[in-house]
Amino acid sequence: MVHDVARRRELALEAAVRSGLVGPDAPVAGLLDVDGVRETVEELHAAFDGPGEVLHTFAAKACGLVPVLRLLADAGMGCEVAGPGETAQALAAGFVPERMVLDSPAKTVAELEFALAAGTAVNIDNFQELERVDAIVARDGAPSVPRVGLRVNPQVGGGSIGATSTATATSKFGVALRDPGAEQRVVDAFVRRPWLRSLHAHVGSQGCPPELMARGVRVLHELAGRIDAEAGEQRVETLDIGGGLPVNFDGDEVRPTYRDYVAALRGAVPGLFDGRYRLVTEFGRSVLARHGTIASVVEYTKSAGGRAIAVTHAGVQVAARTVLDPGTWPLRVLALDRTGRPKEGPPVVQDVAGPCCFAGDLTARGRELPLLEPGDVVALLDTGAYYFSAHYSYNSMPRPAVHGYRVDPAGRVRFAPVRSAQTIAQVVAESGPEHAEALLAL
Repeated sequence: MVHDVARRRELALEAAVRSGLVGPDAPVAGLLDVDGVRETVEELHAAFDGPGEVLHTFAAKACGLVPVLRLLADAGMGCEVAGPGETAQALAAGFVPERMVLDSPAKTVAELEFALAAGTAVNIDNFQELERVDAIVARDGAPSVPRVGLRVNPQVGGGSIGATSTATATSKFGVALRDPGAEQRVVDAFVRRPWLRSLHAHVGSQGCPPELMARGVRVLHELAGRIDAEAGEQRVETLDIGGGLPVNFDGDEVRPTYRDYVAALRGAVPGLFDGRYRLVTEFGRSVLARHGTIASVVEYTKSAGGRAIAVTHAGVQVAARTVLDPGTWPLRVLALDRTGRPKEGPPVVQDVAGPCCFAGDLTARGRELPLLEPGDVVALLDTGAYYFSAHYSYNSMPRPAVHGYRVDPAGRVRFAPVRSAQTIAQVVAESGPEHAEALLAL
């Protein structure tokens, strides 16, 4: 196995172009480094190794592709799901309910009943939802596996990205602990319900530094101690501390690392790792982001106002966050020649555009790259999470194929299918053709 992430990526890109996985007949595709994913999961487990039990779950929202979830299950992870779609994907990937956590601010009664009956851990988001669970427990009895918890908002503030900060004063998630009377109401809820055994908090993700995340976990840990004290016994068994470790999108260096985060936790919450509480994590982006690459053929090049523009097949449909909020979600771009090798030449300021019909469909703006030409390939790096798995069907663009890869010690690349490219017939099938005459019949 080649141990350098960048070198594996370089070899995989060249092999993908050479084999036609990326080319005229497949102008855009996603590539996933299988060994890189396994290495990161090992780093996560090693960082949290200690006397207490820890269940590391993968946030399925970061990449809801069944083969990827299967890989993570095989690597020893559990799965955090938010809704029936992700639940079904996780089960199809082989996760057992006992290693799954259901989080969502809008769970239906049917979702709650299914999860509780299956033995999946449930994090209740609010007191109205708690009343729904009360009714289920009154009818069916307490869950056989005491893994029902309550999500709280420690209100420790936001990071640099508002949309991914979930512990602000007005966040939509969880019970806001600093609101008048809220903390006591949480304590009372646990004291009155012996089956309520877990506390959950998630401070946010990209843009939230480990120190801010650790402050939220400290609030959670202190609240657990207060609940146990007022209950007169250890009522809280599990602390679900969420995920959210940010990713360095500026280069291949991993920072912060899981060990950096654990160090911040040990500094802020010294008793967290003493084994009193079972821990659950819900990492997503940090597990997969740097192991994914989107490769696309340059279809045309042009110039406008003195700015060179390369028109590719990768735009808002695969990189919605980057296109719609480029200042917050910039991506590194590699320029490759038509053989898939790094392109040579003096840097030229140019835009890299997508195929969609609006002016802002750009994945890179004013970027210095060797001058791109038709037939070249661009690679959007660090797109393993929230990119090729979260398609945006603008202009009814079909979903691209995704391929996993491994590189052996001799540098030979093997590929395996993760998702087949969506056909145009499948795009049409999703658009309601069976009801084509329905509106005319009204």
